[in-house]
Amino acid sequence: MFEKLSERLGGVLDKLTKRGQLSEADVDEALREVRVALLEADAALPVVKDFITRVRAEAVGEKVIKSVTPGQMVIKIVHDELVNVLKAQGNEAPGLDLTHTPPVPILMLGLQGSGKTTSTAKIARRFAERQGKKVLMASLDTRRPAAQQQLAILGEQTGIKTLPIVPGEPPVAIAKRAMNTGRLEGYDIVMLDTAGRLAIDDELMAELAEVRDAVKPHESLLVADAMTGQDAVNTAKHFQDKIGITGIMLTRIDGDARGGAALSMRAVTGKPIKLLGTGEKLDAIEDFHADRVAGRILGMGDIVSLVEKAMEATEQEEAEKLALKMQKGQFDLNDLAQQMKQLQKMGGIGGIIGMLPGIGKMQKQLEGKVDEKVIKRSLAIISAMTPKERRVPDIIKASRKNRIAKGAGVQVQDVNKLLKQHQEMARMMKQVSKMGQKGLMRHGMAALMKGGMGGMGGGGFGGMR
Repeated sequence: MFEKLSERLGGVLDKLTKRGQLSEADVDEALREVRVALLEADAALPVVKDFITRVRAEAVGEKVIKSVTPGQMVIKIVHDELVNVLKAQGNEAPGLDLTHTPPVPILMLGLQGSGKTTSTAKIARRFAERQGKKVLMASLDTRRPAAQQQLAILGEQTGIKTLPIVPGEPPVAIAKRAMNTGRLEGYDIVMLDTAGRLAIDDELMAELAEVRDAVKPHESLLVADAMTGQDAVNTAKHFQDKIGITGIMLTRIDGDARGGAALSMRAVTGKPIKLLGTGEKLDAIEDFHADRVAGRILGMGDIVSLVEKAMEATEQEEAEKLALKMQKGQFDLNDLAQQMKQLQKMGGIGGIIGMLPGIGKMQKQLEGKVDEKVIKRSLAIISAMTPKERRVPDIIKASRKNRIAKGAGVQVQDVNKLLKQHQEMARMMKQVSKMGQKGLMRHGMAALMKGGMGGMGGGGFGGMR
């Protein structure tokens, strides 16, 4: 979502870092370009004006002008101000607040097509898996054909209970029945998926107000489609004024939205963005952290989120087994397959590449070179091998390569590339075991790189097509 904005801001701020000293005119010129970049990204004009005013007040101060690295100081000021624009105020924590007597009522609001029903299932699944909560989902959407059935199907897919459908029951009655069921059957959370419309109207608002008054939700989460830009901001303001919201979830941030809506949400509604929908899959959801998003916008990466994704994808037992094998300098094709499967769980190469620091400037160069299909192809090749071949890859010679290639539906050269990639990784593992923990800490990755890790380009994920 922030790719274009990141590219523009990166270009502007790069110019500043190349200058030894900055004059007030230099700062003003850069901020003019920043202003244009933010407006092009569909940020609200009042928000942009305030942002530029605050950044300028800091950037032309004596501390920056006399700094050894004035360009870097300006980047830090822009970063801090982005965090300030995006962050929740006071004691508001990321994600949804559950500090309430169970069952906690969560009201899901939004227009039709914003991804509200899918987001309801995503959040419920997350609560159940991460926090062990007992969640009940109920659809109050009696208008849209099959809306209630859609939530029931998502409930089956996620293993989350849904309130039984009673044909002809009005939304307020469904909400009351859901809360009553939640109390009687010991649920921790009741998620109420309300009806939406193609546009805001008085009838919709009256219905939602009635539901709100009946259940008194602890959280009223507005689900807004990031692709709609300023329309999403206007929708959020309407819902805040008429119904009252506690936070926002932005969906479809993996699309080519221009990012300005996210920058405007907090200032226009006074309510924080709490969650992000990062894709179509039911696990494609993450908490919104202002500092991490600001880092992504300025090309600083988001290592914390990357580590969190890795931890979610890695089974503790498997990680311990691999660590033990690494200590012994062992790494077979079963281990390589396991690592590739974990990479897939993290959203593939594309899912993590934008979180790496400095990758924004290289993204254009990487386009077309990073082939997501290579992981599936590699796993197919490994699957076509016998258990012994996976454990002892050295026995794979010409005739075996031909058989494996046919079994996986690939060329022999693809098998060769995978084997080369494995050899390079196995060599690294041996080096790690020889160096030991102290040696690795003393010499760092440079020691591994010297052994020819760069050669992986030809046989690694980027080179293999």
